Amino acid sequence: MASRRSRRLGSLVPFAAAVVLLLLIASAAAAAAGSPDRAGPARPPLVLPLTLAYPNATRLPASSARRGLGDGHNPNARMRLHDDLLTNGYYTTRLYIGTPSQEFALIVDSGSTVTYVPCATCEQCGNHQDPRFQPDLSSTYSPVKCNVDCTCDNERSQCTYERQYAEMSSSSGVLGEDIMSFGKESELKPQRAVFGCENTETGDLFSQHADGIMGLGRGQLSIMDQLVEKGVISDSFSLCYGGMDVGGGTMVLGGMPAPPDMVFSHSNPVRSPYYNIELKEIHVAGKALRLDPKIFNSKHGTVLDSGTTYAYLPEQAFVAFKDAVTNKVNSLKKIRGPDPNYKDICFAGAGRNVSQLSEVFPDVDMVFGNGQKLSLSPENYLFRHSKVEGAYCLGVFQNGKDPTTLLGGIVVRNTLVTYDRHNEKIGFWKTNCSELWERLHISEVPSSAPSDSEGDMAPAPAPSGLPEFDVGLITVDMSINVTYPNLKPHLHELAELIAKELDIDSRQVRVMNVTSQGNSTLIRWGIFPAGPSNSMTNTTAMGIIYRLTQHHVQLPENLGSYQLLEWNVQPLSKRSWFRDHVVSILLGILLVVLLTLSALLVLIVWRKKFRGQAAYRPVDSAVPEQELQPL
Repeated sequence: MASRRSRRLGSLVPFAAAVVLLLLIASAAAAAAGSPDRAGPARPPLVLPLTLAYPNATRLPASSARRGLGDGHNPNARMRLHDDLLTNGYYTTRLYIGTPSQEFALIVDSGSTVTYVPCATCEQCGNHQDPRFQPDLSSTYSPVKCNVDCTCDNERSQCTYERQYAEMSSSSGVLGEDIMSFGKESELKPQRAVFGCENTETGDLFSQHADGIMGLGRGQLSIMDQLVEKGVISDSFSLCYGGMDVGGGTMVLGGMPAPPDMVFSHSNPVRSPYYNIELKEIHVAGKALRLDPKIFNSKHGTVLDSGTTYAYLPEQAFVAFKDAVTNKVNSLKKIRGPDPNYKDICFAGAGRNVSQLSEVFPDVDMVFGNGQKLSLSPENYLFRHSKVEGAYCLGVFQNGKDPTTLLGGIVVRNTLVTYDRHNEKIGFWKTNCSELWERLHISEVPSSAPSDSEGDMAPAPAPSGLPEFDVGLITVDMSINVTYPNLKPHLHELAELIAKELDIDSRQVRVMNVTSQGNSTLIRWGIFPAGPSNSMTNTTAMGIIYRLTQHHVQLPENLGSYQLLEWNVQPLSKRSWFRDHVVSILLGILLVVLLTLSALLVLIVWRKKFRGQAAYRPVDSAVPEQELQPL
């Protein structure tokens, strides 16, 4: 989110109210059924099973069984993660909705129970990364009609949803159903699923760059619950976040083989609606903090939330952790944090090399109820100071007066986290997430991934590599939701903005073609090599394309939003010897012509001078007498 202290957990008020209501109903029913029947013998009491109810849940058809992690039968959906914690405060994935597909960058959030994107009809939505979802343009979209199991809109025609979060942001809108595609790396074919079409955003949800939320929590509207109920994936998902210097990562919806040295903690779905673990102790530099283990089991217990940026401990645990770390780095200088609005605890003089931070900062261990422990390196509790080189700040904070322990994305950097919902446990495996598939000895591209003919699959979001050739030109097709007459005066400004965001010279970005399309404009940009060079290296080209596909280009509000339709790389064209040396040949010809003209000019001047000397006679020289002619 826009706030560094983003906490993405949803409000528990509706959940608690639903549980209390169910308890009252069950108690009343049991009491009534257990009363003696005056007309006959007593009947056994009626027992009503209690299940967790989620606010604004829409009933979905249930499958006969939920599949476990290792059933080896169902495919999974591999999806790349983008962005990073320091710059954005979250990780996103690309989801494609509708026919033809409309692309969205969604924050992966294990604390949310619904997936939603901004709707074309949204009256209060921010300026996000991609254009809003347009239901009218999707031939497979259908609204979720009002029924007794959902909250309805004012016209009582369509189901609605509403979500509020701990950092005081909120989202509300209507529910629709459409085909969702998971990218070309996914074995899972496109599936129909229910999602939210936003009409109102507030707080960080309004100001964030990402389009919306991909809800992975427990609930009938969760994308996980819907896919599991369909029986198309196992009841498990995994996240692997990149490290401090490397963003991105991987997400897998469905089961995958667990590494043999993965450590697990029990996760009790009845304990709280969130994914919790049984944390008992925290060790700093091998020494346990002097804390009552019950401190990590207060209120909602210890919650693991992928949508939260940092870690938040109860007051007593935070003070003990802060003091233990500070005492181990007393050789470093304490400095102020990068944001004056927060009293960050920061240290200078540790150096830029992240791999050597363990030589300065202590290791931290989290010990679970079963005795297994997760070892954290400094990058799992520190974030880099954005204004002082070689300085780092604690990414662990006090959770106000809330006794809940909340572990965000920073704690699981470079850690494969498997949420095995079927077996009610969460696994952790320290690794390098940028090399996950190599370390698991699994092919990076699934062999059974669906082809383009199997549903409307959008292209992969970023290039994994380019053929080995010198790149002569990169073309980019961009659709901007502004009419051409309004956009035309800003084309030069737009070219300079794109060049700045891509970190290249503005002279490299040129407009190649402009086409008006109703209320939007289609522009083909050409990105040329820098300076006198007529080519760029693969590395340079990949860097430019990566920044484009990661939507690093952010347009000002007056230019609206854009959609990247296609990019293309053209190799340096093969030319004949004459074309490669045409300039040299022309210069040579010009030189010969100049020399010839110069020689002719010298010859002409010399001849004129020679003739002038032959006709000259001195004044006193003898002149021969001339014979008089007869009259």
